[in-house]
Amino acid sequence: MTTQTTAPQTPRKVDTGKHAGLIGIPPQLGRALATGGGALTIVSTFLAWTWTSEFPGDLTVYGYPGGLQVLVLVGGLLTTLLGLASYGVKGLGWLVPAGADGALKMAALGTFTTVWYTIIAIAAQLGGLVNLEPGGYLAVLTSLAALLGALALPFQWPAPEQADPEDTFWERVLHHIRGMRAVLKAALATGTPAAARKLPAYAEILVIVAALALGLIVFTYGIGTEYDELFIGFLITAGFGFAAAAKAGLVGRVSALTAKHRNVTMIGAFVAAAAFPFTQSDDRYATIGVYILIFATVALGLNIVVGLAGLLDLGYVAFLGVGAYTAAMVSGSPSSPFDVQLPFWASAIVGAAVAMVFGVIIGAPTLRLRGDYLAIVTLGFGEIFRITVLNMDGTSGPDITNGSNGISSIPNLNILGFDFGQEHTIAGFTIARFANYFLLMLLITLIVVIVFRRSSDSRIGRAWIAIREDETAALAMGINGFRVKLIAFALGAALAGLAGTVQAHVTYTVTPEQYQFAHVVPPNSAFLLAAVVLGGMGTISGPLVGAALLYLIPAKLQFLGDFQLFAFGLALVLLMRFRPEGLIPNRRRQLEFHEDKTEAPTVLGKAGA
Repeated sequence: MTTQTTAPQTPRKVDTGKHAGLIGIPPQLGRALATGGGALTIVSTFLAWTWTSEFPGDLTVYGYPGGLQVLVLVGGLLTTLLGLASYGVKGLGWLVPAGADGALKMAALGTFTTVWYTIIAIAAQLGGLVNLEPGGYLAVLTSLAALLGALALPFQWPAPEQADPEDTFWERVLHHIRGMRAVLKAALATGTPAAARKLPAYAEILVIVAALALGLIVFTYGIGTEYDELFIGFLITAGFGFAAAAKAGLVGRVSALTAKHRNVTMIGAFVAAAAFPFTQSDDRYATIGVYILIFATVALGLNIVVGLAGLLDLGYVAFLGVGAYTAAMVSGSPSSPFDVQLPFWASAIVGAAVAMVFGVIIGAPTLRLRGDYLAIVTLGFGEIFRITVLNMDGTSGPDITNGSNGISSIPNLNILGFDFGQEHTIAGFTIARFANYFLLMLLITLIVVIVFRRSSDSRIGRAWIAIREDETAALAMGINGFRVKLIAFALGAALAGLAGTVQAHVTYTVTPEQYQFAHVVPPNSAFLLAAVVLGGMGTISGPLVGAALLYLIPAKLQFLGDFQLFAFGLALVLLMRFRPEGLIPNRRRQLEFHEDKTEAPTVLGKAGA
């Protein structure tokens, strides 16, 4: 028996001190290119980009940006400000507490992407680049110069990982890709945020108010985009702008302030949301707003079940249906089998109570199950509810829900003489039917948020979290797991039923098709679960933001036709791949997904250490 040995090789000296950019341009020149390119991109938005007004937004006007030019103007302004901040210009240090270089790269990349998307859209729609005016060509060149300059900014390169000499060709390719990813991650990395200067309480509150006002402006602009190209450009600009703010450390600093002033933040957020209907000239976008609030409120209720207690519920939309059908039956509708018309406060209480009873009835025999088994049972409950109300048509069963026709002609609410179906003038602003329901639904959302917050901070909330993290350990510590999970299930069902009582009056008609497991239009169980996971489980703002995105984006992507769900699904897959903790995660889940991993003391290959 012979043993083949390989002579030890002298390890190659690895340069871990390399400090350079991705592009071989001197750093001083790169910084000037990025800053100057951003400034010239701003100038290009005041020039005509095309000669004809056939392209949406009318980009033919000099001196007045329109359509996608406005988004490029925002991107160019952000790039220029970050470039000036990277020079240490006095008064701009607050903009980059974690350093300017990473944020500058993201802003320049976002501006470049928006410009080139616009130019490609013009060429595709009008028939070639010949339709461009000098402003379009200037924007292409200046945005490219800004991106190249930003990529030339130096950063600390990671130490290269040594490859195994016995790797196959495909393994060497994967090794090279991993190296490129590590370099790109280091290029976009941000520094440690500087210690924030202590501000008086009123100044911190003013910062929170400014952040909420900016959020209202961005949401109002996004929901009001009038054509497809503008909405896609908005997504690009908003996404890269948020990433740049996060890299600069602004998001973390504002988050710290909102955590410090939680009550002020919550009140300010709802005041800003209440101002939304008054920013609209008609009821068109208030319609989208009220449906987003219904979706978000139900998602927040599901967040108690999934995010806090860790129970996978795939039939949660059925509780929304229970509340909606209950309210419809006692609303005085001519399609209702009961000749009853209760006031709204009574129908809301009845709807929430009936949904809670259903939650207890379903949860009592099933919550002793765990994981996939519980998910299958809840999925079955959701389908049983839909099929049951479908068959209660007087033919296949008792005549209670009117079958597939549902309960129609549900009257508008009238609370203390305020008719929600009529237009009203408040402080000189005229608000119509959907704006009225938007404000009512906002009040319901506030109630749900308060219930969620108080529950999560209570003793029962800590017990939910203990069950979610390790049920066996929680049971060993004396927590009554079945009782705790049943309370979460019942409370979540009651909150969904409460939202359903408003939905019945908003939609006029309640039908079984509205409460499926999966459907193109939310709310449904699949989209509700996606909203919780996408936004961030266990948080208040996460499901609200996730529900808004999941409702707004499919509504704006209808021009994709049959590819709408494909594009939407692909976006979700990419988001879960690169940010599995959600858009607004709590600290615990963020650490779970991004905990620092200690490196092995030596690299092991097929040939040994």
